Amino acid sequence: MTGGRRRTALAVAVSWLATMPALAQAPPDGAAASVPPPSAGWEGSFSAGLALTQGNRDTSTMTLGYDITRETGGALSFKSAGTLLRGRSQGELTANRLGLDVRGERRLSARTSLSAQVQFLRDEFKQIDYLVSPTLGVSQRLVTRDRTELAVDVGVGVAFEQNPGRPVDRDGAVTAGQQFRQRLSETAECTQKVSALWKMDDVADGLYVVGVGLSASVTSRTQIKAELLNTFKNKPPSAAVQRNDVAILLSFVYKY
Repeated sequence: MTGGRRRTALAVAVSWLATMPALAQAPPDGAAASVPPPSAGWEGSFSAGLALTQGNRDTSTMTLGYDITRETGGALSFKSAGTLLRGRSQGELTANRLGLDVRGERRLSARTSLSAQVQFLRDEFKQIDYLVSPTLGVSQRLVTRDRTELAVDVGVGVAFEQNPGRPVDRDGAVTAGQQFRQRLSETAECTQKVSALWKMDDVADGLYVVGVGLSASVTSRTQIKAELLNTFKNKPPSAAVQRNDVAILLSFVYKY
């Protein structure tokens, strides 16, 4: 690992960290001045979707997902989310992707938290047997209105990537993320998430995942959700692998 590349990657994390105190001291206009501590308990959702076509071409696509939050009523919280996508066309597998995220947070203030996170990705058609990245970082809630939420985070850790026929690639990692939620009405909302991972040995070898969703309530606990998921790896394992994959997911969501 060259010193210049390491310093470039660390500079990304330092620049994000440097903005956190200023953002915490000067929240956006109209944002709540303080956020009450959450009550203890579990909340989250499970989703499932299935699309079938027959005729000139037989296809099937299945999606499963979850989003779980555990609040302790104090400074600690636990979050986890995951998405499984599998697709077949004419009997052949055309999509096989599993993404997981497990995260623990300790609140320092109403807006700022320390975090420990593990991200996992397996994507057969990107030739990623697994990519695991444990990191430590800081998250900042920028907007906390009744209808609008916006948060960012940054972390530093390591990344382990296994590609078919290659030894495991171990490297330092810098991560960044952004989450946005906007309630459009009493029954509809849109969400948007961005996550990025850069390897310290080669900052250009970045992995970016962008998700944009629109959901509408059917009952107090169920929703219909449409989501666009874009996965981009700047340096895939081989020239035969495209850098960009886009999936459109339609699913039924149960919230608890």
